[in-house]
Parts: sequence; C-alpha cells; structure tokens
Amino acid sequence: MIEPSDNRENIIRTDQFTALVLAADRTANDPIAVKTGMACKAIAPIYGTPMIIRVLDALEASGMVKTIVVCGPPESAIPDCPELEKRIECGRVTWLPNLDSPSRSANSGLSHIDQDAPVLLTTADHALLTPSIVRYFLGESQMTTSDATVGVVKYEDVAAAFPGVKRTVIRLRGGGVCGCNLYAFLNNRGRGLVSFWRRAEDLRKRPWLLIAQIFGPMAVLSYLLGSLTLDRALDAVSAKTGIVVGPVFLPYPQAGVDVDKVEDMLLAESVLAGAAPLAREETDLCDPLP
Repeated sequence: MIEPSDNRENIIRTDQFTALVLAADRTANDPIAVKTGMACKAIAPIYGTPMIIRVLDALEASGMVKTIVVCGPPESAIPDCPELEKRIECGRVTWLPNLDSPSRSANSGLSHIDQDAPVLLTTADHALLTPSIVRYFLGESQMTTSDATVGVVKYEDVAAAFPGVKRTVIRLRGGGVCGCNLYAFLNNRGRGLVSFWRRAEDLRKRPWLLIAQIFGPMAVLSYLLGSLTLDRALDAVSAKTGIVVGPVFLPYPQAGVDVDKVEDMLLAESVLAGAAPLAREETDLCDPLP
C-alpha cells in the first residue's frame, strides 16, 4: 500500500478548479442521439435543456469552477446547440475536438490545462448534476491527502431513490457502489490516473475482467467471493500506478445516474419534472460472473 504523502504542498488547496467535460459519443448511433434526432448525445434535450448545458450550468453555479474545457461534441454538431455555440464564441467555454476514446480525449484536454491547476473531470451525460453535488465532491476531495479522488455512491441509496432502475454496480464487501463520473486530479501526479484509465475503459462494464487484467487472479477471487473492499481496490490502483487515489462517497443518489440509455433519459426527465421515478420491472444488475 502507498501511504498518502505528508507533503501537503503537493496538493493544491483552492476553491477554483478547472472543469474538463467529455462530451463526445462513445459509439456511432448512440441510442439517445437516435431517439432525439440529434447529431450527438451531449446536445440531446433533457426536459427541454440540452444535457451539456445542464452540466455547464451546474459547474458554473457551484462557485468552485473558474474555467471550463469541453472535449467534443464534434465541431459539425455544435451549431445544433446554439447555447453551447454562444458560450464557446464568447470564451465562456473552451472547446477542443474529441479523440477516439474517452481516456484519449481526457488526456488531450489535460494537456491544454496548466499542470498546476486542480482539475474536475466529468461527462456531458451527467444530466442530474447539481451545484450541490459539485461543491460536495470538490470540498471533500480537498480535505483528503490523495493525488486523485473518485466519486461514488452506495448502490443501496440509488436503489432506494429509484426502485427497479438498472445501474452498473461494482459489488464489494460492505455493499455495492456505483460510479458517478466525477474525478478530481488534485495535483499533477493525480493526472496520471488517466493513463491507467486507458487500460481499463474497455472493461468498465465487466469489473471482474478489469480486476483480472489489472490486479491478477487472487483479486478476482476476492471479488467473486464478495470479500474485496473499495479501500483495498484503490490501494491496489495506488500500488500499481504510484498515484494515491481516494473515494468520495456522495450522499446524492442522483449522482449515480448518467444517461446511457433511453430508459435513463426518461428517468432523468421524470426526476427533473419532479415526478416519482418511472416504475420499472426489477432487473439483474451487473453480476460478478460473465
């Protein structure tokens, strides 16, 4: 295990982060883009407002973000979102072209940000992101001695808030967790987590295979037996990369909901409309077995 550094000068304490927003589609014919008739998922309207604008508004209103860099959507799609186009033209948002994968786009975005600046990385499909979620995550991140932090929410909280909704769950001892597409790089070393992410991104929906390739068979056995803890998993990442990574548990179940499927879009719209979550048939979550 790599112990957190005692040299706190390596960790920048500031209320002003640079936000890096990934806003390109993962695959061609994204189901949300197809359903809404838009050129890219990021600009699809959710309860009347393009998803990316909801994310940008939450970041700005948090009071914790001074600069926003967006990777994607493709330049040809930007005119389809006049509000985004206007923000880019006036310098309120810096646009960069996306590359062929989220991790490559993230690495490209980071290369355009001062290496001493703390960075919040998130995605444009975080339709339920709020200023409170941003403030909580960044505030808690600043209180750690980690190089980087990862936002997570307990699956039990997501299940209680949105009964029957299917989410990708990493099953660990003490309860499953859902990712929140929120990452903070608190110093330059923390940005190295993106290189690790490049190895892992193709397996993000199959955590047992990710664990096998990164950590080896004993860790897989621990995962399958339900004895792997989040701290142990992150300690393994730290040992593998030399980057101290810490979790931030968010008390906001909506932070665990991103818009990957049409069902997610309908859920987000129902939440934003103030309606109860849509009734869903119970479905199996991402089990640790193929």
